[in-house]
Amino acid sequence: MEITINGQAADIAPDNEKTVGEIMAGLEQWLAIVGQRLRGLSINNNTVPSSAFEEIFKKDIASVNILDIKTISLSELFLESLLNLQADTEEFKNLKFDEKREFLKIWEKRPQALFTLEQMPDIYNIFVNLFSGTDIDTKSVSSVIEERLREIKEPLPELENLKPLLDETCTKLTNLALDIQTGKDAQAAKTIQVFSGLSEKMLRIIRQLDIQGILSQETEEKETFSEKINEFGKLIKELLEAYEKHDTVLVGDLAEYEASPKLQELYSAIINSSRQAQQQEEK
Repeated sequence: MEITINGQAADIAPDNEKTVGEIMAGLEQWLAIVGQRLRGLSINNNTVPSSAFEEIFKKDIASVNILDIKTISLSELFLESLLNLQADTEEFKNLKFDEKREFLKIWEKRPQALFTLEQMPDIYNIFVNLFSGTDIDTKSVSSVIEERLREIKEPLPELENLKPLLDETCTKLTNLALDIQTGKDAQAAKTIQVFSGLSEKMLRIIRQLDIQGILSQETEEKETFSEKINEFGKLIKELLEAYEKHDTVLVGDLAEYEASPKLQELYSAIINSSRQAQQQEEK
């Protein structure tokens, strides 16, 4: 049996597998590692509809001459799903009142909804609220989708554009404890909100840089980034918990001596690694 991926010969040979499903089980693990997802199958030059996958997976490989696996990158799936969500928003806007009431049930079964639930749960919740008739402006939803599209299409420029906001936020973090102590609660709350939103955006972009291979491919560096991101995630949680408990001393220490410098450190490390990776690719 010859196995191809997107029409290209693959250096893969069945070992003890006896069915198409057994082969696919191993391949899907490998695809996930390299940032790809199964898009479709072709057996003996005949396209297999997704509705027939379950039956085809039972097929004995002895009867298969050519197994062509169609894949799509995870970043392409993000992009495709967001574009489809844009179309869903326009479709919803043009529905009649009674049709809008039933739209959520229809939408939840669509591929972009299932992918969004898995990969972008915050976006999924926004659309559930939108299609449930809550007071959400479709213009605001479209603005969020446009931002996510930029993060996928141009992750590095989007990250670089965060620098002024990042510097401003780090300065405000050093003054956070004083703001709380002097009764500037609204200003303190805004600093926490901006810091949280900025951190989430940075982590999303870092993930896209990694998925798209823009980060350095050195294993040791990747492990370092993973450690930095895990540490930063724990720090965000600790800071938010301290703020909710009104622990002014801990909030001040975490914000000034931990959050502010680590935010700058993580940002610089990702920017430098991404630029180096791009320069190496251009050579």
